[in-house]
Amino acid sequence: MPTIGVKKELLFEALGKSYTDDEFQKLCFEFGLELDEVTSEKQMLTKEQGDAASLQDASEEIIYRIDIPANRYDLLCLEGLVTGLMVFQKKMEPPKYQRITPKTIHTMTVTESTKLIRPFVVAAVLRDINLNKEKYDRFIDLQDKLHQNICRKRVLVAIGTHDLDTIKGPFTYDAKPPKDIRFIPLNQTKEMNAEELMDFYSTHAQLKTYLPIIRDSPVYPVIYDANGVVLSLPPIINGDHSKISVNTKNILIECTATDLTKAKIVLDTIVTLFSHHCSKPFKIEAVEVKNADGSVVKYPELSYRFERVYVDEINKYIGISSSADELAEMLSRMYLKTSVVNENELDVEIPPTRHDVIHAADIYEDAAIAYGYNNIVKTVPNINTTGCLFPLNKLSEQLRFVLAQAGLTEALTFTLCSRDDVSTKMNKKIDEIPAVHIGNPKTVEFQIARTTLLPGVLKTLSANKKMPLPLKLFEISDVVLRDSEAEVGARNERHLCAVNCNKNAGFEVVHGILDRVMQSLDVPWDKTEGYWLKSVNDPSYFAGRCATIQFKGIDIGRIGILHPTVLEAFEITNPVSVVEISLEPFV
Repeated sequence: MPTIGVKKELLFEALGKSYTDDEFQKLCFEFGLELDEVTSEKQMLTKEQGDAASLQDASEEIIYRIDIPANRYDLLCLEGLVTGLMVFQKKMEPPKYQRITPKTIHTMTVTESTKLIRPFVVAAVLRDINLNKEKYDRFIDLQDKLHQNICRKRVLVAIGTHDLDTIKGPFTYDAKPPKDIRFIPLNQTKEMNAEELMDFYSTHAQLKTYLPIIRDSPVYPVIYDANGVVLSLPPIINGDHSKISVNTKNILIECTATDLTKAKIVLDTIVTLFSHHCSKPFKIEAVEVKNADGSVVKYPELSYRFERVYVDEINKYIGISSSADELAEMLSRMYLKTSVVNENELDVEIPPTRHDVIHAADIYEDAAIAYGYNNIVKTVPNINTTGCLFPLNKLSEQLRFVLAQAGLTEALTFTLCSRDDVSTKMNKKIDEIPAVHIGNPKTVEFQIARTTLLPGVLKTLSANKKMPLPLKLFEISDVVLRDSEAEVGARNERHLCAVNCNKNAGFEVVHGILDRVMQSLDVPWDKTEGYWLKSVNDPSYFAGRCATIQFKGIDIGRIGILHPTVLEAFEITNPVSVVEISLEPFV
């Protein structure tokens, strides 16, 4: 959940009213927000152990730190927060945002090569904007909040802002080899190519985080103006030539992206919130994007849409009994202008600021917030809601108790493991194992989801091999198996694994554990209705010392003595016998 800091004096000036801290906290709560902290710039720097020079320059001005829901991008700055609170208090009507198309429209041409790296771009112009130091800082801070939130640290979307009066259209969005891109980066004086830029910023506190997004690509995205001036190298940095300042009057905003939907949301959010400061408030100048496929689209979209909702459903879901007129008034206070169709139907207008509303349930939630959660009467459900343990979990808990009584110690190991753990170390081939592979593993230790509990238990044995013998361990947890018939292509399966490590293998020990488990499950030793063992060759086990465990004709697991090469791979020096079964058939 993002937190924004707003200066108390500026906030109350914009709201047209002063509040005590308690009064403002109550207003935030009613609006579905939380006043997290009342602090100052100096107090925040003190907490963060800032340097003496920064503390000396820090302001004592009171700052409200407010927690904002992660999907409410329209509240991430003072402009959006004030508008939302003013509409909520019925002190103003929701602004009507409008896209205007000038006679000479700016264009952005997208080349085919951008498909290799970052295929989408959207853009808009804020014309005749009036900035000062406070507004400028909020404008930059909003971009940073969006980058960290919906933009996923610039991976999905990167925002570029440029002083339109310093550049000349039409603009071109291209992708070129890094050596062919030369410009002076933001706040620098030396021109460098993109390769040099990567090295230059490799130690930069903030920008080094974004370098891996494009660093290994043969081409880098770049935006030029008509004179060949580089506006930006997304998602890393803008050019110094077109940087904006408090004196900027016309701002070109471009968002390059790998996700077009997210780019549209980001652009809509920025232009709607800061169009408040334009000479013609709430009017945004369009930019025409000419895509590589020949299509031409104007941005920002600023689309308004309508959702039909039903009074009885809203009342049922929330647990209230409000009329159509009352619900329309409540939703309108939540920035969702609503009109009554009839006593059971409402038409709700979703503005371009409310991209968080994607389903009727989101509208119901806003109605509940406007009604006031504390005002909803508590009722006893008219159905039996007594809960109980999920049967598989209940069985697992019972068997844990049984195995602990039998003298075994429970282990809890990682669900992710390396490919070698389930294949090479177990004398098997990874291609023959139905493993679910991690797309972008951070380390070699977490490459796949485990298909058996045994490697994790053996690692636990290895880490505790200095403990006195015998070592008897067990684990009851899920494994993950690839399954084309499952909805997501994989399924979880609950397994039980027990091992005995001693000076001799002790096959009779794990056999006894298996018998005790089956006795607890009331499963007889019987080839038809019970369990029995069937000899099998498994490369992980001694030849002739391994068997499958059959239950009603189904193979549910393995029992046997591990092969010496397996023990060597896990750095275990004593013999180990193992039993591992699936618990799914017993539920």
